[in-house]
Amino acid sequence: MFNGIRDVKGDGMSEQRYFPKLETNRLILRNVNDADTEFIFKLFSNEKICDFLYDEELFTKIEDAIEFIEWNTNPEEKGYNRWIIEKKDTNEKIGTCGFDLWDRTNNIAEIGYDLWYEFWGCGYMKEALIAAIENGFNKMNLNRINAFVALENKKSTTTLESLGFINEGIYRDKHLLRGKYYDHYSYSLLKKDWNKQKIFNNMGAVIE
Repeated sequence: MFNGIRDVKGDGMSEQRYFPKLETNRLILRNVNDADTEFIFKLFSNEKICDFLYDEELFTKIEDAIEFIEWNTNPEEKGYNRWIIEKKDTNEKIGTCGFDLWDRTNNIAEIGYDLWYEFWGCGYMKEALIAAIENGFNKMNLNRINAFVALENKKSTTTLESLGFINEGIYRDKHLLRGKYYDHYSYSLLKKDWNKQKIFNNMGAVIE
């Protein structure tokens, strides 16, 4: 499962050093751009998608999506990004993922992700996250990747744990939304542990 993830060259994106366009068996990950405005609005205005996203209000106008895209432009300069996740066979946009809060002194960054609900349970997010994680450790020289998940978000905790993330406990009152604080699980993945998983995988163990 860790094989076949690569940077896509020859498409005008070779200058992307830290956040290149990525390809997996079924997916393309590319940095968000203005053409994604409608999809971003659809994604983050949907209550089902945003049920456990306590760090931001639902998008209510197209300008919210425009602002999101502007925030994530020029990732090489800013040091954070958001990839649009596309299905290779249909070019359909199905979600996003990316890195934020990059601490270049200690080689730590936080990963975030979301997937349109019609594609839940198909393994797409795990496939995309494997590519993103590989990029984080190999291109960004990360040693640690953080992820924070609402306590009720069982699908997300299951995905992270299947990738080897360790639950380090509860980050209390992490986000304030509409007058209420929400606890989150604090997950981490270290490069040395990720590399061990790849070795075991090459020896025949299957990581589902």
